[in-house]
Amino acid sequence: MRRLVINLVLAIAAFIIQSCVFPQIPFLSAAPNLMLILTFSFGFICGKDAGMLCGFLCGVLMDLFYSGPFGFHTLFYVWMGYANGIFTKYYYEDYIPLPLILSLVNDLAYNLYIYIFLFLIRNRLHFLYYFREIILPEVIFTTLMTLVIYRVFLFITRKMEELEKRRDTDFVS
Repeated sequence: MRRLVINLVLAIAAFIIQSCVFPQIPFLSAAPNLMLILTFSFGFICGKDAGMLCGFLCGVLMDLFYSGPFGFHTLFYVWMGYANGIFTKYYYEDYIPLPLILSLVNDLAYNLYIYIFLFLIRNRLHFLYYFREIILPEVIFTTLMTLVIYRVFLFITRKMEELEKRRDTDFVS
């Protein structure tokens, strides 16, 4: 229950920062996708179930506050949490290249998903413009922010695991 509450608080905080704070910074041409970082981090660190739960929370928040069909973002984020949960067996705390690669691949997949289902279907075929002006800056910012934010999520996850272990040992005694 505690993990669910912490995931919900982190998802809400990431959503508020992503949608309210980053657009107010004038020198950012694109904002990093904190919801994506949160979802793939929990999927990668904690496994498929935690990744899908976090993806569901983040996707529902995105669907509630952005236009489009309900479930559009939720579908992608749940899928992403599951797919990154597969890589849990390769998880090592001090190994940072794999999370960076996963961040890059996930952000590319997310932006291609957005392009295909929101632009290509409407016959907007300027992919190179979309790639140069939207996808590339967001992928770069998201990957750079992953270096910092992934460590924060890793720290929070470790503390939650320590609290769960401490509670389990106290309960058994």
